[in-house]
Amino acid sequence: MIGGRVLDSTALAAFAVGRPVYMRALVWAAVEANIVLAVPSAALGKAWSLVDAEHHAALRVLLGLPNTVIDELTPATAHEAGLLLAAAGHDDIAAGQVAACARRRGWPAVTGEPGALRKLDHQVTIEELP
Repeated sequence: MIGGRVLDSTALAAFAVGRPVYMRALVWAAVEANIVLAVPSAALGKAWSLVDAEHHAALRVLLGLPNTVIDELTPATAHEAGLLLAAAGHDDIAAGQVAACARRRGWPAVTGEPGALRKLDHQVTIEELP
């Protein structure tokens, strides 16, 4: 079985700006070990807004890696994320898509803000940024 990580907007932003350094190390280790990095499209959109334009090139590098896959926000995945959000009383579609993607794939979600994901689905494994 192929393993991987699901990256939320804070993890994507951390990679782009290089802080914490852990995030860049995680990505390059994943490349070497052929570990898939799933990027939910809603989290990607949010990440673009979180980082200054000077860091956009780093996001493009991440998206171009052979082990990066985009988890598209389709009607089916929007429904899945929306149900999680409704049950938790939240409205952050990016967090909802991350939690739903991590649940569906059975992979840990990498985040700098674990509280929101834990509220959405306490069974999703969280890999918290230092």
